[in-house]
Amino acid sequence: MGEAVGNSTRRNRLSYVSTAALSLLMWGLASGQAAAPPDGPPRIPGQNPNGIQVYLRAGLKTHGPGLHDYPQFLADWSKFLTEHGAVVTGSLHAPLAEELSKVAVLVIYKGDAGYLSDEDRKALEAFIKRGGGIVSIHDALCGPDPAYFATLVGGAKKHGEVNYTLEASVPYTVVDSSSPLMKDIAGVTLRDEAFFNMTWAANPKIHVLATTVIDGTPSAGTHKGEVVPQIWTYEHSLAGGQPARAFVWMQGHKYANFSEPQIQNMLLRAIAWAGRHPVEELVDYRPPPRPQGPPGAQPPAAATQPPAASAAQSTSATHS
Repeated sequence: MGEAVGNSTRRNRLSYVSTAALSLLMWGLASGQAAAPPDGPPRIPGQNPNGIQVYLRAGLKTHGPGLHDYPQFLADWSKFLTEHGAVVTGSLHAPLAEELSKVAVLVIYKGDAGYLSDEDRKALEAFIKRGGGIVSIHDALCGPDPAYFATLVGGAKKHGEVNYTLEASVPYTVVDSSSPLMKDIAGVTLRDEAFFNMTWAANPKIHVLATTVIDGTPSAGTHKGEVVPQIWTYEHSLAGGQPARAFVWMQGHKYANFSEPQIQNMLLRAIAWAGRHPVEELVDYRPPPRPQGPPGAQPPAAATQPPAASAAQSTSATHS
């Protein structure tokens, strides 16, 4: 008798769990969130599967609180770009060739990204040769060989030299007001860090979008008052490759500046531009409303315990 009751209870449990699982599955299908491509994993809810492919190359945090927060950028901007219609991947390491195989734009926010192994350099050059775009932020363009890195993004600075203001006033003077990338940037002043004593690409040259006057900080020294490009674009081709684009913003020392709406929109436009998509594509993107379940329906409650059929069954189930 006890065995029969135990078996009955187990059958009830299985029936209850199966019903709950089926309810959850049907709800997911009705709400459009469980559909998966037949040859791949489920899609990310809310992701635009046709969006521009972006890879975020970050690194471990350096400097003090609120400065050079590369890991936080990877966390925040992977979500932010997804919400704006991009398909995002990324890491804290230099991307491998296979990681860049479907990517349109590589965004680099990692100090001294100019330090490249032979394998890193080969993967990056192959990406650029097929027309891949780069968005370089802050000290990503710093490294041991600025002349080389300048051939990739238009300008670079040498690691170990004093070529920075540290924290300073950075007022922008927009040079090309006709560029859509500079919308709302005129008149913006950031508390950040500016760079000078740059190595510039010679052929072709950069297209300057905005400059700043180097602030009189101790590290600026005699460079105080110099007018130096801080935002630019660079269109070029590596030998044997397709035309490629790069956008450079040399600020980002203070992570809080990534929250400025003008800076956010500038970077969204820059990413779209570098990937040869319509410039306003990410700024203007609005995700479609998520499908709803049947009218008046509620998601099924999480399964807990099946209702007890009788005190005897509950006792038997407890001791089985």
